[in-house]
This record gives sequence, C-alpha cells and structure tokens, in this order.
Amino acid sequence: MYEGIIQELIDELGRLPGIGPKSAQRIAFHILQTESFDVKRLAEVLLEVRDKVRFCEICGNVAQEETCAICRDPRRNHTTICVVEEAKDVVAIERTREFRGLYHVLGGAISPIDGVGPDDLRIRQLMTRLADASVTEVIIATDPNLEGEATATYLTRLLSTLGVRVTRLASGLPVGGDLEYADEVTLGRAFEGRRVVEA
Repeated sequence: MYEGIIQELIDELGRLPGIGPKSAQRIAFHILQTESFDVKRLAEVLLEVRDKVRFCEICGNVAQEETCAICRDPRRNHTTICVVEEAKDVVAIERTREFRGLYHVLGGAISPIDGVGPDDLRIRQLMTRLADASVTEVIIATDPNLEGEATATYLTRLLSTLGVRVTRLASGLPVGGDLEYADEVTLGRAFEGRRVVEA
C-alpha cells in the first residue's frame, strides 16, 4: 500500500482490463518517474475519446461520426457481412487485407454464466440489416471458444431461415505450432477443415 493519491492512481489503473496490480504499479511509477511523459496530453486524449468516439449506427464498430469509415466506403463489398464479437476483432481482420466486405459487431458473445443472452447482443440489428435481401453471405467470425461457438450456433440456426449463405471462419492448428500441444477440439477442427493439396 502506498500513500494517498499514488495508491489511488494504482487502483484506477488496475481497474482497466488486462492490467493486474503489478502492471498498474509499474505504469504508475513510469508516469511518476519519467519527466518527458506528458500526463496532460494523456488526460486530454482520454477526455477526447470519451467525448468524440461512439459506435457506428450501422455495424457497431467504433467511429467518430454516426457511421464508421468502413460502412461509408463505397468500394467495400456490400453483399457480404462478417459478424464479430468486438470492435477490436474488426481491426484484426482488416490487418489481413483479405476481407473487403462489411462488418457487424455483436458487442460480445452468448454466455449464460455471465448472464449474457441473445437479447443482450446486437443480433436484432443484424436481422434488420439482412431484411432487404441485398446481403448474400454472412461470415461468422466469433472466437473459437465456448461462448463464441454458442453464439455461432445460435446465429447459424437463426440465419438459416433467411436463405442467406452462412459461413464460419476455419479454425485449426496455428502456423508454427506442434501437434503434441494442440488440444482435442483444435486438432479435431484441423481434421474437419482439411483441404486438398495441389502439387
């Protein structure tokens, strides 16, 4: 325990996701000991983010306007929607430069243990987007964990009634991984998703 305001800073930093007590302490002391660290600029940026950043009215991605840059881009393929759990997933997919369609951010995944059901996610908004039949494919890109799989299964059943093509991102062995360290589910997926090798 530190005195007053120092402990308050550590406590506040520790409330951020992924920042444990030791990391919070390291960050706090970095701020204190580094004279070149611009605390005022950090505070300004934090306030500005709170003030200016919102979620896209169409897809749920982060945006500084009513709609995000991806939804506004006329060069994107408007017949394909990739469904992801969080806005950070959009960034991960965009980095691959493989997908040129639109996105739909659910805002989480179905997790009965955490009290998150389908009505807590942006599934209704997705169904509204699909109502005009201009979308021909929905790619489900939820995380390959229990919650992500539950969400993918729920969406697949729901979307199968619309006549839209529903696909799921492949999952399996990571590049550079060893078979002996792969869990049964991952290894099973790798076998399911195997493809013909061309010579």
